[in-house]
Amino acid sequence: MILPYILLVEDEEDIREVILYNLKKKGYTCAAVPSSEEGQKQVRFRKPDLIILDIMLPGMDGFGFCSWMKNNEATQAVPVIILSARGDEADIVRGLELGADDYLQKPISPKVLIARIESVWRRVKQLPLVQAGKVEREGLVLDLDRHILIGDDLPVDLTLSEFGALELLMRRPGWVFTRRQIMEHIKGEALSATERSIDVVMVGLRKKLGERGHLITTVRGIGYRFMESE
Repeated sequence: MILPYILLVEDEEDIREVILYNLKKKGYTCAAVPSSEEGQKQVRFRKPDLIILDIMLPGMDGFGFCSWMKNNEATQAVPVIILSARGDEADIVRGLELGADDYLQKPISPKVLIARIESVWRRVKQLPLVQAGKVEREGLVLDLDRHILIGDDLPVDLTLSEFGALELLMRRPGWVFTRRQIMEHIKGEALSATERSIDVVMVGLRKKLGERGHLITTVRGIGYRFMESE
């Protein structure tokens, strides 16, 4: 696997040194900056393949930097892993809604951090999930042109909301999507969708998937994800 070039945005020098040491020990090419403003300069100089981002930074905080990355066409596809001492549910939800690909709480062991980096990078490097108007995962096939779900004992009749939610989750297996993100994705076709109604949609979707209903997992207090078999 080709290793990504990583940019670390962290203002605490001791933490920067520990993370950089362990990343370089594993063969990663990386750079580190102490602020969002320096991070922006570094991104313009050399776009990273992946960013590890603290939240409590001087000047612009990590949320602002993440928003800047994800609203910039040139950098919106760069995966961001938030690593912060702030582990409140509201902070995690906010980070994910801004487009972060993972949210880890300090302190964290270097081995766990590297494992999460590898996990995110594997997902990013996957082949395109949509081929010939279809999304395929775990024996399920979403036909985007005919708007049907096909499987072993399928097709299954899905509502517009169920189809839209399943499409979003299947495109990014392992990714956690908040209820608001799912709502924003499907509301163009199902304008009555609310965050509370997303739970109802997921209950109905799991039932229709039958034995594969377990593939849609609940992330308590945050949202849902589609899990592939090991």
